[in-house]
Amino acid sequence: MTKLMTNPTQPVTRKQSAFTLIEMIVVISIIGVLAALIFPVVASIKKRATITKAQTELEQVVTAIDSYKAKYNHYPPDSPNGPITNQLYFELSGTVFINLPPWGFQTLDGSARLGTNAVATTFGAGVGGFVNCSRGGGGDDAVPAENFLKSLKPGQYGEISAGVRLLACSVPWPVNSPYQPVPANPGLNPWRYVSSNPTYNPGSYDLWVDVLIGGKTNRVSNWSKQPQLVGTP
Repeated sequence: MTKLMTNPTQPVTRKQSAFTLIEMIVVISIIGVLAALIFPVVASIKKRATITKAQTELEQVVTAIDSYKAKYNHYPPDSPNGPITNQLYFELSGTVFINLPPWGFQTLDGSARLGTNAVATTFGAGVGGFVNCSRGGGGDDAVPAENFLKSLKPGQYGEISAGVRLLACSVPWPVNSPYQPVPANPGLNPWRYVSSNPTYNPGSYDLWVDVLIGGKTNRVSNWSKQPQLVGTP
């Protein structure tokens, strides 16, 4: 009997396996379950990072305000126009009075300048200038101004008009939100500040910023270690 010899060099064909419909459904279901587990974790991590960023900048401003008080024996004045449009940027950055026309105040680093008339117009009646200001001329009242915010980054301030700056949180307010803290500069998220009659820190000052995350307003403040959910900005 003759034996059939197989060619060892001839490739052996095997039946290719393929996903069945049931197997594909199982795989898709597993992916869906994993996504449902991962997405909330990612959102939570992102929220925590945003809150931490705001809290870190809060501590930076608090340190600057405390240093200001140590020098002048009082906290920076607030604005009669309300907690949002306040003069913290100029008080903590330090200014010098330019005694030449056009008269005005310039920050110590020379990056911003506003006229004397703009001070009262922006920050309220009765605000004629800044305490942390070098005026020159000698005398016992000539206390050189000091910059308490040396490490301030560009995202931590913004202009509401030419030369008029507000101290802000680098976590922006969503520009597509119908409410804007500063309508003249959508997205700008200023630090709110009250020292004349604080609600939460009597005898001191209230400092806070609102951060919108997932449609909810989180308030980061100097009277609560944890962010507070508030209904309105």
